[in-house]
Amino acid sequence: PGENETKVTLEELKTSVLYSGPVDPAEWVGLRKSKPLLVYLRNNLLMLAILAFEVTIYRHQEYYRCRNNLTAPVTKTIFHDITRAHLDDGLVNCVKYFINYFFYKFGLESSFVLVISGPLSCLFVAHEMYFQNIFAEIVIFQKFLCLSEDNYQNYPWRSGNANFNSNIIKWLYFPDFIVRPNPVFLVYDFMLLLCASLQRQTFEDENKAAVRIMAGDNVEICMNLDAASFSQHNPVPDFIHCR
Repeated sequence: PGENETKVTLEELKTSVLYSGPVDPAEWVGLRKSKPLLVYLRNNLLMLAILAFEVTIYRHQEYYRCRNNLTAPVTKTIFHDITRAHLDDGLVNCVKYFINYFFYKFGLESSFVLVISGPLSCLFVAHEMYFQNIFAEIVIFQKFLCLSEDNYQNYPWRSGNANFNSNIIKWLYFPDFIVRPNPVFLVYDFMLLLCASLQRQTFEDENKAAVRIMAGDNVEICMNLDAASFSQHNPVPDFIHCR
């Protein structure tokens, strides 16, 4: 690009993906010759092995229940005999309960923490299903940005009138011919998408009577009650104002 066409220094152009040297066109679509091939594919093979192991466990459980006339548990938890009544019954039962239902109780707060600290927090809308669908499409698009090389176009955020620097472009994960997108940043977006998916499942579980019996409900007792009178409305023992 010319001097007035882009807002890039000469030092950045020398280290850019496109202008630092010849680029193989095959790499623009994510094709690159790797040697040895097994080292390049080991993570993919590991993922396939984990998926096969997971399917084997679920098939074995389903076969065992059908053979012994057993019903599947109401909730997909590790400790099936732990309910809301065991939360205050010792430290061990408390830990087991939160292993089962931590996201059921604190998933919304965890999702909000990830949302407000992420670059795509402006996409958060009132309905979590819309946010989950939109965010899943964005993560797929970001994955394709990591696979392909940046083309020769002069993007609007690299024009002479744009008030964008390399750090902002990197943080917003815009395509750029100066610095290739770092795929490690997708780990955070994946965790945010995972929390949004779990929170959607939590909203559905809150409307199931069987889950509320096991895990308890998430309905606030009352925000206007005096703290000293909580024991009159809360069936859980009051450890603060008991004296």
